[in-house]
Amino acid sequence: MMKDSNTVEVREAVGIFDSEEQMQAAIDDLLSHGFDRAEISVLAPVTAVEEKLGHRFESVADIEDDPEAMTKAFVPIESIGDAEGAVIGSLLYVGAFAGIVLVASGGALAAALAALALGGSGTAVGVALARLINQHHADYIADQLEKGGLLLWVRTWDSRDEEKAVKLLSAHSAHDVHVHALPAQD
Repeated sequence: MMKDSNTVEVREAVGIFDSEEQMQAAIDDLLSHGFDRAEISVLAPVTAVEEKLGHRFESVADIEDDPEAMTKAFVPIESIGDAEGAVIGSLLYVGAFAGIVLVASGGALAAALAALALGGSGTAVGVALARLINQHHADYIADQLEKGGLLLWVRTWDSRDEEKAVKLLSAHSAHDVHVHALPAQD
C-alpha cells in the first residue's frame, strides 16, 4: 500500500504480559535503559476501549495493532498507593482540623469528643475510598487478563530503540512482541 509522503507514522514496540508483576518489571527495565515514562502506554479500561471501538473484542491480541485502541499513560503501582495514602491522610486531616477549630473556639469536652468523632469518621471514609481505588485497579487488571493479557506499548524513535525495546519486553516474558507503525494521532 502506498503511503502519502505527508503521512507521519509512530513506531512502537508492543507486547502482551500474563501478569502485572512481569509488566512492571519490564517497565522498570525500560526506564532504567533510557526510555521515558511518557513513551510507555497501556490499554485503557476494557469498557472504555470497547465503547470507543464501537464493539466488543475477544482478545487483546485483536487490538494490539489497532490505531483506534484507546491507550493511557502507565501509572506505577506506587502512585496508586500514594493516592490511597493521600485520600486517607487528607480526610483524617480535615477531621482533626475541624476538631482543633472547635476546641480553640472555646468548646468544652463535647467539642473535643466531636473532634475525635470527626477525625475517626474521616479516617473511615478515607479507608473506604482507598479500598475503592485499590479495587478499581484490581478490576482494571482482571478485565484485561480475561481478554488475554496486559498490553504494553513503547514509543520508539529509531532502530536501536526498537531492538532494545523488543529485547527488554521479551526478557520479561512478554509474548507476541513486535514493532508496528501507526499513523500519528493529533
